[in-house]
Amino acid sequence: MSLNKFESNIPKAYTYDFLKNFMLFSGVLVPFFTQWGGIKFSQIMILQAVFTLGMFLFEIPTGVVADRYGRKTSLILSGVFTALAVLVYSSHPSFPVFIAGELLWAVGVTLASGADTALVYDSLIQTGEEKGSKKILNRVESIGLFAMVFAAPLGSLVAKYIGVRWAMILSVIPISFSIVIALTFTEPPVVRKNEEKDYFKILRSGLAYFRGHRILRLLTIDYVAIMTVSFFLIWVYQVVLKSLDFPLEYYGFVHAGIVIAEIIVLNGVIKMEAVAGSKKRYIFISTLIVGVCYLVLSYTYNITAAIVCMLIIAGFGLTVKPLFFSYMNKYIESENRATVLSAVSMARSIVTAAANLIFGYFVDINLRYTLFALGIITLVFAFTSRVTEEHLKD
Repeated sequence: MSLNKFESNIPKAYTYDFLKNFMLFSGVLVPFFTQWGGIKFSQIMILQAVFTLGMFLFEIPTGVVADRYGRKTSLILSGVFTALAVLVYSSHPSFPVFIAGELLWAVGVTLASGADTALVYDSLIQTGEEKGSKKILNRVESIGLFAMVFAAPLGSLVAKYIGVRWAMILSVIPISFSIVIALTFTEPPVVRKNEEKDYFKILRSGLAYFRGHRILRLLTIDYVAIMTVSFFLIWVYQVVLKSLDFPLEYYGFVHAGIVIAEIIVLNGVIKMEAVAGSKKRYIFISTLIVGVCYLVLSYTYNITAAIVCMLIIAGFGLTVKPLFFSYMNKYIESENRATVLSAVSMARSIVTAAANLIFGYFVDINLRYTLFALGIITLVFAFTSRVTEEHLKD
């Protein structure tokens, strides 16, 4: 295979990420469940706990699929299961049906988790450009987010003029095109120590590597904590908007603003690290900012101030995945990369499942006290992180 085939994986990865993230329902997901689905916010959080627990159960098995049968195969299957999930979600307004959709979605997400990053990183190794992985991985992530900038407002308009159910149904179209793109990837070679490894040997190898690596564990703790607290914003921001009587048809535009904030930070993170003076200091400051904004969001009744806080939390809190995965990749060998990264995502899944249940319960009791607690938790974590500058290798 020529080098050009590996180079072509990068722009294909950009296109793939754009299409798989072009979700029309992203800005009206809470109304989809509450209005069309007829369930409460606490039930939505139960669904998300089911989803994240599903990710916990599926992360390692699907990571092994990528390591054993190829990243390309894993990404193709990811699109298939995601498309099935969308069709199930929109088939009937029923809590059990939504649970089935969540489980299918979990399979789709975990098939791509780790495999997408591993395919890009191993392609960069083949072209001798792995030192630029942080920039490339940030770009892949930002392009996927850029898709939401178009999809969320469009989905809001679809929800208003056609119905929230159609915002879900029509999302199957871009997902289908992402499958077509995945079929064109060129699988980069993986250096294996033992080609005879079976399913369970690969599984044990990946878990043993993760458990026995202290620095990787510390990086995972930071990644999981920041993402868990920050990701809850994606659910609670629509509840906050409703409490402030913000019009439903503009929810998608707020979602687009949140995504734009993520794109700006993703593309400026290297410069901001330089301004901060170190990679460790940048992580500390960004986590601190997220905590402060949650505190402000907990007491403000000004819609402008609330939206600004949402943008800042998203910009600095939801952009840590490519940053931390870039650091983690420096400690993982190629043959175990997809499985180990899946184990990292698995840790995030189980923590998020528990957090969703707890935060969702308290949101039903008192929204603002819950936001205040999230702010305090984030600030405490910012000052107790054990990751050092030496752990953060470019």
